[in-house]
Amino acid sequence: MLNVILIAAGIYAVLLLIVYLNQSSLLYLPGMPSRELTASPRDIGLIHEDVRLLTDDGVDLHGWYIPTERARGTLLFFHGNAGNISHRLESLQIFHQLGLNVLIFDYRGYGQSQGQPGERGTQLDALAAWHHLVDIRGESPDRIVLFGRSLGGALAAWLAARVQPGALILESAFISVPELAAELYWWLPARLLSRLQYNTRNYLAEVHCPVQVIHSREDEIIPYRHGQSLYEAAHPPRTFLELRGDHNTGFIVSGDNYMRGLETFLTAHLPDPLKEHHP
Repeated sequence: MLNVILIAAGIYAVLLLIVYLNQSSLLYLPGMPSRELTASPRDIGLIHEDVRLLTDDGVDLHGWYIPTERARGTLLFFHGNAGNISHRLESLQIFHQLGLNVLIFDYRGYGQSQGQPGERGTQLDALAAWHHLVDIRGESPDRIVLFGRSLGGALAAWLAARVQPGALILESAFISVPELAAELYWWLPARLLSRLQYNTRNYLAEVHCPVQVIHSREDEIIPYRHGQSLYEAAHPPRTFLELRGDHNTGFIVSGDNYMRGLETFLTAHLPDPLKEHHP
């Protein structure tokens, strides 16, 4: 009996080591479904520019800039942990319809971007995208909306705590990697094992722009309580938009409700410049 216990303990210890050493591959999924760009904004009738971003540590990133006529502002899009920018065309169409220019880019190791993903590296990627908009394109910070979905929510919140955007939108985002890992891998001491943090809730303590939190009760990957916790952590003015549907399709399933919620938030905090002088 003692031998069985020792063998089981040894297997468990090996499993802990494997998880500890390979946790990056559990979080970053650039090859799911593929690093190949399978479509472009042109396929949905949107004009776009290919953009190259150079990070402070010398990594070359690829992205798209999609302009909108008479734009009310610009949305900086941080996508989730899987796939690449070509898998976000539905969202690009939505934000285009809402009257926003969009800059969307792939993190290092994703799509056509160089390098390997990591927490500090993706934060440098976020800064490179911000500086491209502000320093190269000359866009006003108070007209820039930071939008992050899932993992991208952590990066958008991290950036918002360090710059002064016009607004921040967190969709289907998590409290932190250790908090989420403890729920997904309840049979492991996940909080102790986690070398990655991405502590979205902590970042929000330093964010002082309007915040919108969007989440679905039906999210099967990031529980609804994460969205509630992020909303509670955000400083006013803040709004909460509840979706229907699962983690990856909630914004599509929710349809008009999603669009109305975004429009209301943007109108309140990022007015259409054409309407500013016409009460």
